[in-house]
Amino acid sequence: MREAALYRSKLYAEVRSFFNQRDYVEVDTPSLSLDLIPEPTIENFGTRFDNEFIGSTDLYLIPSPEVYMKKLIAMGFGSVYQLSHCFRNSEQIGKIHNPEFSMLEYYTMGADEQDSIGITEELFAHIAPRNGVDHLRPPFAHLTVEEAMKRYANIDLDQHQSQRTLALEARKLGLQVPEEKESWEETFNRIFLTFVEPNLPQDKPLVLDRYPAQIDCLAKRDGNYRKRWEMYIGGVEVANCYDEERNPEVVRSYYRKEYAKLVQKRTETGSVIPDADPDFADIFKNFPQCSGVAIGMDRLLMLLMGKTDLRGVILFPLSGMLGSGKNCNI
Repeated sequence: MREAALYRSKLYAEVRSFFNQRDYVEVDTPSLSLDLIPEPTIENFGTRFDNEFIGSTDLYLIPSPEVYMKKLIAMGFGSVYQLSHCFRNSEQIGKIHNPEFSMLEYYTMGADEQDSIGITEELFAHIAPRNGVDHLRPPFAHLTVEEAMKRYANIDLDQHQSQRTLALEARKLGLQVPEEKESWEETFNRIFLTFVEPNLPQDKPLVLDRYPAQIDCLAKRDGNYRKRWEMYIGGVEVANCYDEERNPEVVRSYYRKEYAKLVQKRTETGSVIPDADPDFADIFKNFPQCSGVAIGMDRLLMLLMGKTDLRGVILFPLSGMLGSGKNCNI
């Protein structure tokens, strides 16, 4: 445990050195928020603040610092970065998942997602030890989602933009796809997780670029795809990047649509329904061109240390606490 703590301390110092040398501003935003960006696929932790004078207020643990960092960018902070703790409920507990995890998030002004590839390569060159981690060193390998689907599932995404035809292709591959109530995204994920993700190259960090536009997010759209990439190392997803959407009406539409989906889904399951700020889109009226990257620091630390389990790098993983057999009764 002490080795992991020392390695993390050194890694964070190197990360801060890298960004400080490039005039990014390190920020420290709250872990509790009155509202969150609506993301139906990410379950949230809710809590409650009680005060005898102003009453009670629902609060939510952030799944990422994005909601606050974008407000700072809109205020003119320029390029910013943050090392923070994030929280996602109903996550798996195991080798590469923990409901509380550490994240590095950085936004570069005047950059797009392709610029962020180069910046992230420079970051990895800065933090990677000189010996023993050749599979973590830049230059990164590069593959579009369209190319990956053709290579590993023999599916041309441009020819299958409807759920009906994509479902037909999935069934040809032997997958069981319901006849009703499945979205294009859900069918895509069936194919991707079964045939693509397990077969991605592992000898170098891999940037998987240009995700399908049907997978809604706050990355700019470019035809059938979005200006977004994810990075895999040794088959493990480590990073996510957008060319950030800046059109207030697009953001507003996204909020309304995703929040409606979130409410419907979680009303059925009884899980936490976080509030969303109806005025959040207003910050994009004069929002600068920028690209944001989020890196899972626990997973990165695990890979840098040559480990295969987060329980070797997180000092008190939830799996260890839940499996202790102890309770809090005194």
